[in-house]
Amino acid sequence: MFRLHWGGDWRHDFTRIALGGGNLFILLLGLKLQSQTGWQISFALVGLTSFWAWHANLKRYRTVADTPTSRIASAPQGYVEVVGRGQQPLGTSLVSPISGLPCLWYRYQIEEKIDNRWEHVQSDVSHDTFGVNDGTGQLLVDPDGAQIITSRKQVSTLGNLRKTEWTLIEGETIYVIGEHVTLGGANAVLSKSADLSALLAEWKADKTRLLARFDANRDGEISLEEWEHARHEASIEVDRAHLETRLKDGIHLIRQPRHSRPFIVANRKIDALTRHFRLWSWFHMALMLGALLGFGFAQRIA
Repeated sequence: MFRLHWGGDWRHDFTRIALGGGNLFILLLGLKLQSQTGWQISFALVGLTSFWAWHANLKRYRTVADTPTSRIASAPQGYVEVVGRGQQPLGTSLVSPISGLPCLWYRYQIEEKIDNRWEHVQSDVSHDTFGVNDGTGQLLVDPDGAQIITSRKQVSTLGNLRKTEWTLIEGETIYVIGEHVTLGGANAVLSKSADLSALLAEWKADKTRLLARFDANRDGEISLEEWEHARHEASIEVDRAHLETRLKDGIHLIRQPRHSRPFIVANRKIDALTRHFRLWSWFHMALMLGALLGFGFAQRIA
């Protein structure tokens, strides 16, 4: 029996159940009920989940097949597809808690065998950003919310414990489709009024330095004229800081898109990925048609 565990990787479990063994579970439920109504409900549920899975896989197939691959150095802002080699950002390192090996991303689950059933014990998924480099440049990938497809799966069993681990590693081909944004740099969103208020509040907090810098007549107080001078100097400093920020290189990032567009990360080439989604869409269409036939047959059962 499948059990959902509402931890950090619940999306993976829901997808696995809804699109995989969940249909088998629904049919077994119909077999257990042994009634016309039970079979009708089972076939209807299989048809609905298969329709959802067919539509989801077809949407991903068309998206991957129809979106042109962008070079990272010239990738536009917005929804893009890039392919390159996975890289760890400078100064960072991610290690899988199961195998102890360095990786770009991991997900794992630990199960315990109790009464001939594997029960969930623990699971987790990494959230660290990692880099992709196609030779023209590098961008970072924020994996939160992504459908990650990887062929790197390791299963180890010791006694009554089974550990399963999925990873992406440095140096392998990484495919990404999602929303490309540049944080900071020329595209930085800056507020002069907010930064000016923050700087003036900082100066007010250190009255000794404020008087030393702006108390021109040395009377121990800041007059209105002296305060206007301080505001003018603060405005100049904020403008200078904003200019320096905009002249710096921004951080190029791919993240989860808005409006429910597919966000996919995979260690596969584009042809293999389109074939993957096309085959799964056909499979779920066959299941959907089979469920419709089963529903019609169940209606004729006396």
